Amino acid sequence: MPHHAAPSQRQLRVSEQLRHVIVEVLQRGHFSNIILLDAAPNVTVSEVRVSPDLKHATAYAMTLGGIHLEEIIEALNESAPYFQKEINRKLRLKFTPKLHFVTDESFEEAEKIEKILHELHAGKDL
Repeated sequence: MPHHAAPSQRQLRVSEQLRHVIVEVLQRGHFSNIILLDAAPNVTVSEVRVSPDLKHATAYAMTLGGIHLEEIIEALNESAPYFQKEINRKLRLKFTPKLHFVTDESFEEAEKIEKILHELHAGKDL
């Protein structure tokens, strides 16, 4: 199967289960990391993508208004073992995927498009 193949139903199901556990852990907010203690409730995980072998997962995260995003992503990655422990506890998976957090660029892209459309619209009023 080619590497760029569409995700299987199993991958999609596991991805969504992982996202639910990650969101739950963020909402509970029992972190040893000081940054996450304050910021966790403001973190949105829009999507989790899991590798075909289900051993790696990438979580796409964003903060409200993109505030302190770089340090929060770093803190999330430092806390990845904690998330993995919770995933292992809640989901009956053969392997607990190694979790990696990245910035969700889709919000930024949507904002750029929105701004361009707004500018185009405003230009018509001249």
